[in-house]
Amino acid sequence: MSSKYDVIVVGGGVLGTFHAYHALKKGLKVAILEKDNKPQGATIQNFGQVVPSGMDTKWQTYGRESLRIYKEIQQKFDISVRNEGSIYIASNEEEVQLLEELCVINKANDYTSKLLTKKECLERYPKLRSDYVKAALFFPDEVMVEPRLMIHKLHAHLKTSGIDIYYNKTVIACDTTANQVNVHTTDNTIISSEKVIVCNGSDFSSLYPSLFAESDLVVSKLQMMQTKPQPNFRLPSSILTGESIRRYEAFAECPSYAAVKAKEDENSLVKKWGIHILFKQALDGSVIIGDSHEYADAKVVNELDNMLNMDIDNFIIAEAKKIFDLPTYDIQNRWYGRYCQCKTSDIYQHTIENKIHIVTGIGGKGMTGSAGFAKENINTIL
Repeated sequence: MSSKYDVIVVGGGVLGTFHAYHALKKGLKVAILEKDNKPQGATIQNFGQVVPSGMDTKWQTYGRESLRIYKEIQQKFDISVRNEGSIYIASNEEEVQLLEELCVINKANDYTSKLLTKKECLERYPKLRSDYVKAALFFPDEVMVEPRLMIHKLHAHLKTSGIDIYYNKTVIACDTTANQVNVHTTDNTIISSEKVIVCNGSDFSSLYPSLFAESDLVVSKLQMMQTKPQPNFRLPSSILTGESIRRYEAFAECPSYAAVKAKEDENSLVKKWGIHILFKQALDGSVIIGDSHEYADAKVVNELDNMLNMDIDNFIIAEAKKIFDLPTYDIQNRWYGRYCQCKTSDIYQHTIENKIHIVTGIGGKGMTGSAGFAKENINTIL
């Protein structure tokens, strides 16, 4: 292990890893310190859908840059990127109107999307239920990744490119001098750098508990499940459906969005559990289905228990069956993921003595937005 770097990134998830990636691209000597034997958090506990289409204008810009970066890396090294596009399927005329309005916005932003008729949807997705679909909006440039593979493959690529990545390295303190930061770990190692970037919520909470307590971070718990492999069935694209149209930030920029939202039942189970139905076929032919959103302040995260709520899973499956007649809905895996986000801003950032930069709370934008955001943010930090 080297004792001196230009940049040390604490946290080996997607947000931290892409900060390290862009620092390396600038010719700097970079290390990643990951507290576990491999990344364990939100980076691997998600759908792996890279969907700038669902983001507001600011984050769509980051997401589109992320798409370029993902594809650029994939050309050199397989990190499980598949360019199969994303599709939003409308179930009623209000959702169709939102799709049409977003298509106009996309055209103005020079972001390719295509409206599909009901007939075109049924031809493209044979198991899609005719009584659900009214129309759809397709984004051909968007990609998917396998989250449990991507970060490990990316780390393998970055190791060969010159980044030092150390696992099982828990940081317990960072102290600053006039010229550098000394990073202390539990195995009595001290590593120095000019800049430290903390991109992990748990490291943030243990290193700076007072700052963490003052933050407005909340934790979202999401439930997902994976069917058994689907016999003789192919599901192209990342699939997002009616409740996604009503939930995602991109649609909030549509003229009719407020009126559509005003009609929703605030006491519904969809609202109670923050459910919208997503589908994505994994490499083994299984289909991942989800998801839900339950929230608690990060300071009292234990209010979100460690159990799976089977009422939520059963409700998701019942809703999913209204959309796709999959060959099987037999479930082989169930899990939940957690991610941090801010109540009042799109990401949490705090700088200490212009040397230590805390960057976390990216929320559900991590897989889509991290690569593009980190490219801009590393320029700011440096």
